[in-house]
Amino acid sequence: MMWLNRRRHNINTLQLPTKGGLGQKLLAVIMSSASLKEMRNGGEDYSNGHGGGGVRDLYGEDCATEDQLITPWTFSVASGCSLLRDPRYNKGLAFTEGERDAHYLRGLLPPAIFNQELQEKRLMHNLRQYEVPLHRYMAMMDLQERNERLFYKLLINNVEELLPVVYTPTVGEACQKYGSIFRRPQGLYISLKEKGKILEVLKNWPEKSIQVIVVTDGERILGLGDLGCQGMGIPVGKLSLYTALGGVRPSSCLPITIDVGTNNEKLLNDEFYIGLKQKRATGQEYAELLEEFMHAVKQNYGEKVLIQFEDFANHNAFDLLEKYSSSHLVFNDDIQGTASVVLAGLLASLKLVGGTLVDHTFLFLGAGEAGTGIAELIALEISKQTKAPVEETRKKIWLVDSKGLIVSSRLESLQQFKKPWAHEHEPVKSLLDAVKAIKPTVLIGSSGAGKTFTKEVVETMASLNEKPLILALSNPTSQSECTAEEAYTWSKGKAIFASGSPFDPVEYEGKLFVPGQANNAYIFPGFGLGLIISGAIRVRDEMLLAACEYTQN
Repeated sequence: MMWLNRRRHNINTLQLPTKGGLGQKLLAVIMSSASLKEMRNGGEDYSNGHGGGGVRDLYGEDCATEDQLITPWTFSVASGCSLLRDPRYNKGLAFTEGERDAHYLRGLLPPAIFNQELQEKRLMHNLRQYEVPLHRYMAMMDLQERNERLFYKLLINNVEELLPVVYTPTVGEACQKYGSIFRRPQGLYISLKEKGKILEVLKNWPEKSIQVIVVTDGERILGLGDLGCQGMGIPVGKLSLYTALGGVRPSSCLPITIDVGTNNEKLLNDEFYIGLKQKRATGQEYAELLEEFMHAVKQNYGEKVLIQFEDFANHNAFDLLEKYSSSHLVFNDDIQGTASVVLAGLLASLKLVGGTLVDHTFLFLGAGEAGTGIAELIALEISKQTKAPVEETRKKIWLVDSKGLIVSSRLESLQQFKKPWAHEHEPVKSLLDAVKAIKPTVLIGSSGAGKTFTKEVVETMASLNEKPLILALSNPTSQSECTAEEAYTWSKGKAIFASGSPFDPVEYEGKLFVPGQANNAYIFPGFGLGLIISGAIRVRDEMLLAACEYTQN
């Protein structure tokens, strides 16, 4: 089920270590006829938890590390208070009588023994008492810092309820207030102070077998702008979903924030701001720091570590992806992840609206990372279906930026990544006029500007189409181009609607409409898992299209 069928969906379908999931489909695309064992350089057929007294991986035995020994419990875990203070192994009241004796826990815990199910029930009850979403977020982060396995049990078993807590929209507010709610570091901070010694900093991280890195420089956090060092909440949240939805071990995940300063005056004047209090570095200084970082990551963790760029500003996001995609295993979720989940939803929506992709005309509000990334993947899929050159299929797709419709007469003044979308047409300044001129069947918002799909825009879409597709993708909820209620009401119930952040069901004229959510969580955990278990060293467009085509079902 996808997000455009107006029905509730089960996000647990992305728990993909199982046979036949997206990870396995992607594995087949990446590996062709090569066997998994060959991709692992002929490693032994050895499984975690079956030899040497190893501790069984509770989060899913992903194939990429089956041949790696896990340190036996008695060697890796201290006893007594130290054990209770280690979130990786602390089980709280779930320690059995035998474990309490063996690990010197007698007297350090109340006598009652609660299994994980009872602990989960108690914690969910407590979480539901909080009326403020940020308080729920803080409670979940506190749990992650003291009992990791219980944190993931809660998240996996209650993913639809807790996904908006640990990620969008609540994580946006958490990042804005990160300095005030900061308790203990959950990732690695690399600032300009560490220039010249980034490799040493990476070696300070206690886990050595890293498979996935999510990194941000905090310049464009969701639709909230430059939050500098406080953007760490984004990598932490993304990687918790890699574990909960993809089955990647928490110990294999590394959140990183690169702090090059901030241009946010409010943060620079905030006594509780946790980052460098200086204007953001740019140009050669920025490029040299990123170059050193990318080289150090590859040197320390190898060629197969997945580096996911997250919430970089447009100019840096495109430059980094273009520069390093040929030398590193890199993935930009804002460009490629968003594009994949939206294309998957569009493919699924064809069951409702009929026709094929080539039969539709697409109009975007927003020509940044998300907008151009989605547009390019749509063009690639149409090209694949029709065998037409991608230069030709791009003509079905139009983009509007802050200066109006992107047309050929503006070519000289456009940024490089916008130029492929400059088509022949007279200049059009407003979105409403663009809708009237282009007559799109699909309207997609990725502008980061709230309330831009006005009543007139939605009514015009409804007058042009029997079932207009309206996608308000900007996050968080406050930045959404329109709400679900507005889309259904203004279109008189005709719209097929999806958003980036969740909206409650809407009742209109006696019918209940359940809005879809175009959440990247449908793609990136399974996509990342596929890259990991296959031993891939580069991301190709064919992999993204394979992920879209599988996810639509």
